[in-house]
Amino acid sequence: MMVLVLFLMTATIASVNSSNGTDIVTPPSAITHIVWSVLVTSVLLVIFILLAVYCLRFRNHRKADVTTVDKKLPNGFLEEQGPRCCLPRLHRSEQQTVVLLPKFPPAPKYFPIPVSRLEEEYRQRSADDGKMFREEYGSLPSGCAQGTCDVASREENREKNRYPNILPYDNSRVVLTQIDGIKSSDYINASYIDGYKDKNKFIAAQGPKPETVADFWRMIWEQKTATIVMLTNIKERKEDKCHQYWPEQGCWCYGNVRVVVEDFTVLVDYTIRKFCVQYGGDGAKAPRLVTQLHFTSWPDFGVPFSPIGMLKFLKKVKTVNPSYAGPVVVHCSAGVGRTGTFIVIDGMIDMMHVEQKIDVFSFVCKIRNQRSQMVQTDMQYSFIYQALLEYYLYGDTELDISSLEGHLHKLHNTVVPLDRIGLEEEFKKLTNVRIMKENMRVGNLPANMRKNRVLQIIPYDFNRVILSMKRGQEFTDYINASFIDGYRQKDHYMATQGPLAQTVEDFWRMVWEWRCHSIVMLTELQEREQDKCFQYWPAEGTVTHGDYAVEIKGDTLCDSFSLRDLVLTYVPENQTRFVRHFHFHGWPEVGIPGEGKGMIDFIAAVQRQQQKSGNHPIAVHCSAGAGRTGTFIALSNILERVKAEGLLDVFQTVKSLRMQRPHMVQTVEQYDFCYRVVQDFVDIFSDYANFK
Repeated sequence: MMVLVLFLMTATIASVNSSNGTDIVTPPSAITHIVWSVLVTSVLLVIFILLAVYCLRFRNHRKADVTTVDKKLPNGFLEEQGPRCCLPRLHRSEQQTVVLLPKFPPAPKYFPIPVSRLEEEYRQRSADDGKMFREEYGSLPSGCAQGTCDVASREENREKNRYPNILPYDNSRVVLTQIDGIKSSDYINASYIDGYKDKNKFIAAQGPKPETVADFWRMIWEQKTATIVMLTNIKERKEDKCHQYWPEQGCWCYGNVRVVVEDFTVLVDYTIRKFCVQYGGDGAKAPRLVTQLHFTSWPDFGVPFSPIGMLKFLKKVKTVNPSYAGPVVVHCSAGVGRTGTFIVIDGMIDMMHVEQKIDVFSFVCKIRNQRSQMVQTDMQYSFIYQALLEYYLYGDTELDISSLEGHLHKLHNTVVPLDRIGLEEEFKKLTNVRIMKENMRVGNLPANMRKNRVLQIIPYDFNRVILSMKRGQEFTDYINASFIDGYRQKDHYMATQGPLAQTVEDFWRMVWEWRCHSIVMLTELQEREQDKCFQYWPAEGTVTHGDYAVEIKGDTLCDSFSLRDLVLTYVPENQTRFVRHFHFHGWPEVGIPGEGKGMIDFIAAVQRQQQKSGNHPIAVHCSAGAGRTGTFIALSNILERVKAEGLLDVFQTVKSLRMQRPHMVQTVEQYDFCYRVVQDFVDIFSDYANFK
């Protein structure tokens, strides 16, 4: 390199001295200037070449290093591989090249967030399609750099692992009691995980396989576990995610553990199962009660639609689990994605109460040192923040029925008569629920605009009621109607507008195609001299709307509502179906019914009919399908929960409805009516007043 520099210097001086073929004597100072210029230029050139060579070698090294297991992993995502010690040796054909982050990148410092800053921090991280969430999640180490998985990687244990790269670390794995004569019978794919303050508060486990069910129940018994949290379904997208490790009914023995189903309750977001568990067949050891809470609303390839159901579920887990019990066993399919998300939300809510701040990044780092890759996707990571923000903004609004009267007194306890500041403040929080106009694309298409009675109340695309498309006719799958969840089952209601003259056939098509046996009407045909609903049933005889004929068989006037028996016929196939029409009277367009008893009787009549007809969706409408419709559905769900659990949550019930259809429960008077009807219900049926 120095020879090159001297050559350049000599050539430059010679060039200068030989300009135009004439010899010129160059002063010494000029020569020195030229020498230094050439020297500096040469040094810069050398540095540039060295940098280029280094970058090229680093890039080639990265490409050569990156491989991962060709395996579809839990929740439908291809997961980063954990530490190399956790991977069993694979055949070359079982590997594929993917681009991965370094296994243990140097983590930038993400500081704890005071709860007072949580809303602003969430808004900033969510901007630009969640760019900051992705960056923060990408900065997490995948696991413990020093963690080893020697026991999990042994040949005799490989078949016990659902996924070959999701293995427990040796220093945090759950160790079972060794069974005499059975090698490695102390192994199960499960890890101890700390809570916010409590050591080994949880056990994160994979979903049992057929060959590991006995080990799973042995772990439940040996760890004195009283609560199992299940966050996956048995099958998702036609793939096995977890073996059903409990009997549907009666009893079953799994190894030396006898499991008896005592009771189960199916709710809209989760199912509760109670088991009587006993070890050994001689009855020497006393049986134990084990409760399984199975969250069923977590979709594969995603996160729950709203954190409301998850927060309600988490509270139930905390309530059910006794203080004396061993670790709560939490599992999804692999025991890292949904499992980690649940554990982090629990820990950060505890931290929020104690320190008035959260530190999601550090907590995920901590539990990843106990089990690799806990919280599996950036979507799950951002859902943690969403759930924490929901909890911070709205808190725990659930009430025991015995505390309802005191809560109502607090809401209405004001200085000025009829001034309901407390109630209005609670209702005002509901008006902050954002109307997602970007998710109303279908209803706002020009071809569908004339089918909407009120342009502000359009169904969301993700839960709109879809009709079959008429052959050769575009846009005939649309009706202004939304599926709404009930207390026990999803899509239990179809909230819709009062039919227009041009949408009556679509209305009856919806009733037929979705096997609806009950229609709830909460408006009069005309109110304040304005048309509010087209009369879609005959006063007598039969009326035909397109392919559908409607015949009235009976019309009975009850205390507060009319009951009409209708026969709906699909004319092309001459098939008929019985439909009962419930028409509530005395609910003005502006205001509320005069008393709650009539509404209680009305809801009870609808529910009795549903039980007889197979619990198909109930069509509910007022005029626009939001205010009175939302109030009826809210009250139905609230009263059903009061009867089943002795609990109510008016605020979150209405908030959930507003996330499914805009403007559900429109006014503070309607919101207050929900509370009043529950209080009337308690007063009428005093047995419920003593619920604890």
